Amino acid sequence: MARRARLPRASRTVLRPPASVGRSVPRLEGLDKVTGRALYVDDLRVPGVLHGRTVRSTIARGRIKRVRLDPAFDWSGVVVADHRDIPGENLVALIEDDQPLLAAEEIHHAEEPILLLAHEDPERVEAATRAVRIEYEPLEPVLTIEDSLARKAPLYRDDNVFKNILIERGDVERGLAGSDLVIEGEYRCGHQEQLYIENNGMIAERTPDGGLLVRGSLQCPYYVHKALVRAFALPPDKVRIVQTVTGGGFGGKEEYPSMIGGHAALLAWKSGRPVKIVYDRLEDIAATTKRHPAAIKLRTGVRRDGTLVANAIDIVMDGGAYVTLSPVVLSRGAIHAAGPYRCPNVSIRARAVATNTPPNGAFRGFGAPQTQFAVECHMDRIAAALGLDPLELRRRNAYRLGDVTPTGQVLRESVGALEALETAARRARWAERRARHERENRDNEARERPAGLGGAAAGRRRGETSRNGAGPRANGRRLRRGIGLALAYHGAGFTGSGEVKLGSIAALDLSHDGRPRILSASTEIGQGTTTMFAQLVAETLGVPADFVAVETPDTGLVPDSGPTVASRTCMVVGGLLEKCARAMRERLELFAERPIRDARDFQRIARRFLAERGPLRFERGYEKPPEIEWDDDRYRGDAYGVFSYGCCVVEVEVDLDTGETRVLRTIATADIGKAIHPILAAGQIEGGTVQGLGYGLLEEVRWKDGRVWNHQLTNYIIPTSMDASPIEVVIVELPYSRGPFGAKGVGELPMDAPAPAIVAAIAHATGARIDEIPVTPERLLEGLRDGARRDGSRSSPGSRRGGKRS
Repeated sequence: MARRARLPRASRTVLRPPASVGRSVPRLEGLDKVTGRALYVDDLRVPGVLHGRTVRSTIARGRIKRVRLDPAFDWSGVVVADHRDIPGENLVALIEDDQPLLAAEEIHHAEEPILLLAHEDPERVEAATRAVRIEYEPLEPVLTIEDSLARKAPLYRDDNVFKNILIERGDVERGLAGSDLVIEGEYRCGHQEQLYIENNGMIAERTPDGGLLVRGSLQCPYYVHKALVRAFALPPDKVRIVQTVTGGGFGGKEEYPSMIGGHAALLAWKSGRPVKIVYDRLEDIAATTKRHPAAIKLRTGVRRDGTLVANAIDIVMDGGAYVTLSPVVLSRGAIHAAGPYRCPNVSIRARAVATNTPPNGAFRGFGAPQTQFAVECHMDRIAAALGLDPLELRRRNAYRLGDVTPTGQVLRESVGALEALETAARRARWAERRARHERENRDNEARERPAGLGGAAAGRRRGETSRNGAGPRANGRRLRRGIGLALAYHGAGFTGSGEVKLGSIAALDLSHDGRPRILSASTEIGQGTTTMFAQLVAETLGVPADFVAVETPDTGLVPDSGPTVASRTCMVVGGLLEKCARAMRERLELFAERPIRDARDFQRIARRFLAERGPLRFERGYEKPPEIEWDDDRYRGDAYGVFSYGCCVVEVEVDLDTGETRVLRTIATADIGKAIHPILAAGQIEGGTVQGLGYGLLEEVRWKDGRVWNHQLTNYIIPTSMDASPIEVVIVELPYSRGPFGAKGVGELPMDAPAPAIVAAIAHATGARIDEIPVTPERLLEGLRDGARRDGSRSSPGSRRGGKRS
């Protein structure tokens, strides 16, 4: 672990040596999970439960003419619900009120829910879904970004654009005109499935007081609460949402549980019995949200020494059929689109458009992986055009203290871009490995070339073309190796005024036995929230982490701490809990008239306080730091309180004949301020890195007529333990003064850099620069056929300095 700075004295909360923070204490929920005692939603047994199923659209766009139940099927005991059974509004409340809970007349995407069925026998209700006959009037669907922008059909308002964002700094056209060289490039990335281990599942039941209790696998209890209050026209205190043990989320259980939870609740409401809906893997992949596909164009002006002068960026993301979270995904993507590099003249235009595909939503990284993939690939093109080492180009332009982002944010503290970059390069032995791969690739090429025949000619004779004209096979395989890197940054917390609008609250009280109890809606989804929260409170109170109780996220018991997303859980909500713990310690020590010595002493004092004074509870709400200013209308100011920074270095081996790429080694560095739990933090970085490698190399959602056709793990390929290379994680700590014990965000940052690092390594190995991910064998072979050293960029001379065309 690389420690780069000490936390300022003013922000320390205790004087004694750390007892919990910075130590990898045992996970509080770990034993239950590894011994099988943890109960996931499908493990719960509820007396009288019915099993729910969803009947979905088989077309991408059209009108519902008729829904008919096959009279040949025995419908006795089957509960049937449609849009007419919804007591309140037929919508899934989120940012806009455009998505229905159940389609009534129009179909806007394949797999859109139309009808709900329930029966006590899961096999019977499954058979019932096949006995529903739906007649449609099909309409021509809009399935691509290009068709949406061309307004092939009106899907949303008059232009099919869900959200427009414009970020401007300086004078871009003047900067481009004054540059020595202007490099252009276009990059694309497709859908990515979250593929959490546990599928979506919810259990709903009516309560004796006329309300609803919904339990399930989710990230954001209060999102579901808000949606069900409106769908069922109930007062907030009549709707209770409880998180069950959750087997992963990655953003896929941020907004979608409002849909499946609403469906289970509607069947329970109509039947008067508990209803469980658990998707199988096929339905989960086919129907739920994915990462937004994106098409990104960059036009960048540079000086001959590599200094960035101007950057014009155009981003279009595919939002799918409904708005869902597209505006905020687009927002984060746009703000990160220029990468962690200073540039005086920047213009970023970003749009999210409507298509007739299932709505896209949250996924780890939230728009930033798409745009940083593009800018990092573009930085490698610039380096090639200038004859610079990609590392050196980044060194010359990476953010430092005092630099200004495209939104006008001054980076005041905890700027670890260079530290992350240099640490990764040093651990990877960048220069040495790069030179070695180039030398060995040249030697292999020479050995493969037959005597008296140029490699390119040999390749043509065999109907093949490969890097540098490598000829016939030698020893059975023609392999090339390469190394690539990418630098990324990621804002911690909600964008702009988001945290102010959320107004998150966390609380700490005393349990009846005198232990501190955490009350928060932030969820444990495998990332370590429970343990990390307990460490922050324990450190402040002077007790062990396992002495701290953590209440289940339950809207009937805990305040609204905001969603478990956006790398905000530790920095924002953890910070509120640290303040609560500080207040509790002060109150108890004032009561005892002496300092708390240890856990046993804390419990004695707490029990006496409860007996003499009654309950003790502290709540703290988010307060905007006074130095942070943001203008929503102009998209100017401090987009985030702070950024985390990371670098990924990847070494690959490429088979020139099959197009297969094997990852040999990965280095991942991350400046996260302070690692509260080093092993959990490293696990987050490793997991995000593997997910990013899958995004860049393997994971491709395939579509036919607006429907996912590879919705199973036999043909939607993700990295397994056999595919994952050794990953070396290095945590860089540049503390943030407003984070708990200096902590920033860690969860999303590791997703941003691996995909462009993969593309860079493949380009170094083969000479082929691929503009679109994932770099499947087919896509790579096509790139190799297009030209040995194709880099696809177009350069134009600066109007003032006569730059050359590359």
